[in-house]
Amino acid sequence: MNNTKRLVSYGVLMALTVVMTMVIHIPSPAQTGYINLGDMVIFIAAFFLGKKAGFIVGGVGSALADILLGYSIFAPVTLIAKGLEGYVAGAIFEKELGKKYPILPSSIGGIVMAIGYFVAEIFMFGFNASLINLPANIVQGLFGAIAASILYKLLKDKINL
Repeated sequence: MNNTKRLVSYGVLMALTVVMTMVIHIPSPAQTGYINLGDMVIFIAAFFLGKKAGFIVGGVGSALADILLGYSIFAPVTLIAKGLEGYVAGAIFEKELGKKYPILPSSIGGIVMAIGYFVAEIFMFGFNASLINLPANIVQGLFGAIAASILYKLLKDKINL
């Protein structure tokens, strides 16, 4: 893929991550974050464009959504947690087992994201608040993993990136 096409693909997927994060925006139990559909786009980027795209699309797109939604305090954490989510999913997807079962890399990526937020929130809000948000972050990641796996199966033969 040439650089222009790659840049445009990253930009479109980052914008789609922002939109899917902002359209369905359900506050988490401790009111320090929210559940959204942006993870689905992050996994699709990682599947079709690789781990680097997963990191960039996931980190930048999700951090921008945090800023636009008024959760700026989370933007640096999101940049890392969602970036690692996309990177890990893309790296595992490169393996034969990952391509055969896309739910596996996306689920592991979602769990990495949840752990990233958990660790950061311990320092930001304390252990108890972090623990309260952990299940919601896992659900968000796994919901995105399921949605992305279904979309990937439907689109893999139709998209040539």
